[in-house]
Amino acid sequence: MIDARTEPRLAREEIRAGRWDRVTTGLCAGYMQANLAILPAEMAEEFAGFCRANPAPLPVLEVTEPGVPDRLRTAPGADLRTDLPGYRVYRHGALDQEVASIDELWRDDLVGFLLGCSFSAEDALRSAGVRLRHLELGTGVPMYRTSVACAPVGRFHGPVVVSMRAIAEDQVAAATEVTAALPLAHGAPLHVGDPAGLGIDDLAAPDWGDPLPLEPGEVAMFWACGVTPQAVIAEVRPELALTHAPGHMFLTDVRTGAS
Repeated sequence: MIDARTEPRLAREEIRAGRWDRVTTGLCAGYMQANLAILPAEMAEEFAGFCRANPAPLPVLEVTEPGVPDRLRTAPGADLRTDLPGYRVYRHGALDQEVASIDELWRDDLVGFLLGCSFSAEDALRSAGVRLRHLELGTGVPMYRTSVACAPVGRFHGPVVVSMRAIAEDQVAAATEVTAALPLAHGAPLHVGDPAGLGIDDLAAPDWGDPLPLEPGEVAMFWACGVTPQAVIAEVRPELALTHAPGHMFLTDVRTGAS
């Protein structure tokens, strides 16, 4: 069993061995978690530019060399093919399957992008006294496709995806301040309050993750989300793209707040 106190290296060993296939929210407190997007090398430079143009949803932690999944600066000894608890396989923009490993799908022309995740900010939020009810419930955060468009670069375009956390009204300022100091974990919220401001019609029907109904005295706070590449992949339709399953992150050895 792995939890908030587990070191990332040990957690990755458990994941690689198939002993953890659940969401990673709340795990390895104090360390950066990462979203994963893997694309053919011929698209990599263009996607890197897309990330630079959209740093809130796509903060880059590391980019691999083509065909090299296991020489990582952010997690020495790790392997992107096996060390996440769930992966998604997209073919021509359509979700083809969810798998526990992408070892058999790996190719010499694939480039991996590790992108910061708001899960990394949750320990800092809790340390500041901010209640995170989804952690108490043991559920993943709800994630939504928005009406906000990413800045397009070349072939890459699509909507910003956000994650939502239900925050007590008197803790909104603290949650904003804490996360603003962590730009590699998506930084400050993109929106607070009425979800219609982001084009979200129904909080009870997230596009990814688990619903989290608001309780009295709570406000919906929305952060940019690293599932954005999956919404973009659906628009751009590369012949092959590999990603993390939403909520099933890569656990790095990088301390939260490190630059």
